[in-house]
Amino acid sequence: MQHSLIGAIAVSLFASLAYAHSGVTNPAVQARMDLMVGVKDATAVIGKMAKQALPFDASAAETARLALIDHATQIPALFEANERDPLDEARDEIWQDWDGFVQKTETMRIAAGSMDTSSLDTLRAGLAPLGASCSGCHEAYRIDK
Repeated sequence: MQHSLIGAIAVSLFASLAYAHSGVTNPAVQARMDLMVGVKDATAVIGKMAKQALPFDASAAETARLALIDHATQIPALFEANERDPLDEARDEIWQDWDGFVQKTETMRIAAGSMDTSSLDTLRAGLAPLGASCSGCHEAYRIDK
């Protein structure tokens, strides 16, 4: 069961990356968008387990948590250059408030790093800080399309 769940997660992640944001012509923007899809997919695994839409699997939850930490660490480097594309969802405020943006990515990294994925109860307890870090960044720095 555990291997099939992890396999399903991996297939889902790669499939969503393949179709995400088609039409983007700027490779730097595409790389940012692909990374953010990875954040969304890892968060979805944890969220679905917390809601019991997926069976709790400590190993899969830990894999998702580690992916979130890794992604949060990569975000600043991918956004550092003010690269644009007509389909990108980044607000100019990212570069106008660079220190604030970087701090929000650090907040996400800390929230993911603090999550305890050993049980459903501890996973649920860590979900609120993670969600708050995501929404705080999106409200300030993402264009809703």
